[in-house]
Amino acid sequence: MGEEKNNKGTKVLERVEISEEFKWSIENMYQDESHWENDYNRVKELIEEFSQYQGKLNNSKGLLNALNLYEMLYEKALKVYTYAKMKRDEDNTNTKYQGLTDKAQGLYIKTESAVAFFVPEILQISEEEINQYYSEKDELKKYQHYLSEILRNKEHVLSIEEEQIIAQAGEIAHASQDIFTMLNNADMKFPTILDENGEEVEVTHGNFIQLLESSDGRVRKDVFSALYNTYNSFKNTLATTFSSNLKKDYFFAKVKKHKSSIDAALFDNNIPIDVYDKLIDTIHENLHLMHRYVNLRKKMLGVDELHMYDLYTPMIKDIEMSVSYEKAKELIMKGLEPLGKEYINILKSGFKNRWVDVYENAGKTSGAYSWGTYDSYPFILMSYKDNVDSMFTLAHEMGHSIHSYYTAQNQPFIYSDYKIFVAEVASTVNEALVMDYMLKNTKDLNEKMYLLNYYLEQFRTTVYRQTMFAEFEKITHDKIQIGEALTVDDLNKIYHDLNVKYYGPDIVVDSHIDIEWARIPHFYNSFYVYQYATGYSAAIAFSKQILEEGEIAANRYIDFLKSGSSDYSINVLKKAGVDMTSSEPIKSALKVFESLLDDMENIALSKKINLN
Repeated sequence: MGEEKNNKGTKVLERVEISEEFKWSIENMYQDESHWENDYNRVKELIEEFSQYQGKLNNSKGLLNALNLYEMLYEKALKVYTYAKMKRDEDNTNTKYQGLTDKAQGLYIKTESAVAFFVPEILQISEEEINQYYSEKDELKKYQHYLSEILRNKEHVLSIEEEQIIAQAGEIAHASQDIFTMLNNADMKFPTILDENGEEVEVTHGNFIQLLESSDGRVRKDVFSALYNTYNSFKNTLATTFSSNLKKDYFFAKVKKHKSSIDAALFDNNIPIDVYDKLIDTIHENLHLMHRYVNLRKKMLGVDELHMYDLYTPMIKDIEMSVSYEKAKELIMKGLEPLGKEYINILKSGFKNRWVDVYENAGKTSGAYSWGTYDSYPFILMSYKDNVDSMFTLAHEMGHSIHSYYTAQNQPFIYSDYKIFVAEVASTVNEALVMDYMLKNTKDLNEKMYLLNYYLEQFRTTVYRQTMFAEFEKITHDKIQIGEALTVDDLNKIYHDLNVKYYGPDIVVDSHIDIEWARIPHFYNSFYVYQYATGYSAAIAFSKQILEEGEIAANRYIDFLKSGSSDYSINVLKKAGVDMTSSEPIKSALKVFESLLDDMENIALSKKINLN
């Protein structure tokens, strides 16, 4: 639906050529631009109203009125911006919505500026006074968690003058990340290689993994060398930039009275450092499973030596599973039946009411996301292709959307978002349940092996690899904090040794991989990547409980989806039956990984694939 065949190949359709049934019903948000303009002007009025509360938060009435207005202001400002940006995402060449997005962004910046006094003034109120306000105004109790979250930051907030100095240093603080971004995305150019057909193809960030999936070992080796030789040519600059970022993090942690960089990073979501350490320790205890997977991959690929550039190519050759959009919807609904009738009815409603903008069109934003407003549908943007990957993307984004739907239905606006620590849980639970259904109902052994390969790779890249990244971050930050220098040789050795540890004895850890740390953008958003591994582990633990315990576990999980940010992420998960302060969810997830290895090995043996 998003492309048509002609004599010259494939042509991407214009948006007007896509059938309405495959476009999101964004009119659910605003019927037309006149309604958008009304809200735009209303936000400007609310900004003026809110500014009048400056200096008037030191009593229960003033604080309650300001909080109510704060909610109203942000709900409208976000809606104005979200609609404009989503309309632009439909077709980025549409100048009308380029202008509307710029206009909305300007208004949002004004909103941010207007509320700048709010948190500092609340921090001037003592906890005793706040508790007194609750007894005076019962309606304030709605905001109790929100206010306690602000007050939790009190010991790390400096004087107004000091905070202003830190704010003014913001651009300098981002220098390392900005330099890396420009070097990585603008200045760094990769060479061309010959693809499987002997045709020249330029290596890019976008096609690197795709080329590593090639069935031709020569192509995989060439693209691997081409990419990492380029990073090596900038190695000293990249090492200095990375090291400077580590020093920046430690400086701000100390200034803000945190014990360490990791303490500062995890404080925002109120995550105990023990969660981070338990993740790494539990993965260490289960590295034998990754080593077993690497050994299996080597045997199934039939290579004398398995190299780092062989990790992405499918173990199952010449299998393509075609899945139309209609078939994907059917499989997803079947797979998610363990979540109960209510969940399935919401899912059906989402498909019926056009939550999904399905197919690619000219100018459409690439990738996929779930987005909407507090009072709109939780929409999904994607560019569906008739394959398994698109089907799982649809299941994934629908997980986000139904999470948002449940939260909006059960929480006030102030708690209608959810923290990054739990953001990927709902999406991954959907994927896991759909995968379980497909594995149980796929009769073709080759297709089953294809699906097992897909699932095993999710564990390798999301649990093991992201934990390895997290361990690299911890080691390098610790070295900076004890005053050690980090040269490019130091960084390369740390990274090389981690690859040897994580992937085991059955792979050649090529020296090219040593510089991989230099191309990971998330390392400039410190102590972020561990959440991919914890979130995935929590999701697999949830899906395992749902499949084994049935309705009781499903109901606990639905309660989690309804919670939003009404409590700390750790507490929300624990109430639903997944305690991330223990190692059990990670162990539970890795048991699933082990069972997938068992299944793949058993099918391979039944097909007489030599695993000796």
